[in-house]
Amino acid sequence: MPQQFIDAHQHFWHYDPAKHIWMNDDMGVIKKDFMPVDLEPLLYDCSITGCVAVQANQAEIENDFLLGLADNHDIIKGIVGWVDLQSGDVEERLAHYKQFDRIKGFRHVIHDEADINFMLRPAFLGGVRLLKKYDYTYDILIFPKHLPNTLAFIKACPDQSFVIDHIAKPSIKTGENTEGWQKALKAVAAYDNVSCKISGMVTEANWTDWQQADFTPYIYDVVELFGMDRVMYGSDWPVCTLAATYKDMFSIVKNYFSTFSASEQQKFFGTNAVQFYNL
Repeated sequence: MPQQFIDAHQHFWHYDPAKHIWMNDDMGVIKKDFMPVDLEPLLYDCSITGCVAVQANQAEIENDFLLGLADNHDIIKGIVGWVDLQSGDVEERLAHYKQFDRIKGFRHVIHDEADINFMLRPAFLGGVRLLKKYDYTYDILIFPKHLPNTLAFIKACPDQSFVIDHIAKPSIKTGENTEGWQKALKAVAAYDNVSCKISGMVTEANWTDWQQADFTPYIYDVVELFGMDRVMYGSDWPVCTLAATYKDMFSIVKNYFSTFSASEQQKFFGTNAVQFYNL
């Protein structure tokens, strides 16, 4: 087994319906608090030594919340926070956060924006282009329909380190337009500054009736497109609990990569995340 496992994508929150407006009526199981004390035993049960906490609320108070948790829980090795990348004072805010070593990058919930061209807005692009100056990563959270714009987005920011969250959320439940997802993702994967998290898949499958085999072609495509140096494991806990336990989610990828070499498994479950986020 790899010497160091990293869960490169999970969340914490004190549930607040005013903040977590993305939780719809079908998500009652996650409308409660999820904290490090809840995650720690789940990580240890899977021999995972640390995690990257990703923002779940689009306000700077989220950064303060996650930093407070990281100060008291060593499992949190890095934080992907949020700043208003369209703001006129974005550079000032990025400079401010450089005093906090645990903040490794930022994210915006692109797929919830009504404007499909949101990521190509000049002000947003301007903010993203500043991230490299401060050695920050950027997590790309999208649906497959956003992949053509994502290609233009990464071309506009050639030196920025990007990672695609949740393999861009193809509809595993229906298999709809799988060929289109794979083709569009291939164009994005051609850029060496883009990685991909194999995460969040269970919530795109049938929540009550998924099988290991449902995910195999998607994982295969991602590994073929990005290679073993640009893929990393993420649970998307606690969102994944809509459809699976933490151990179920971990077992899907553990089983898939069980025939890979020890060094390849180490890359996927640890090294790549450590290097990408500078953990």
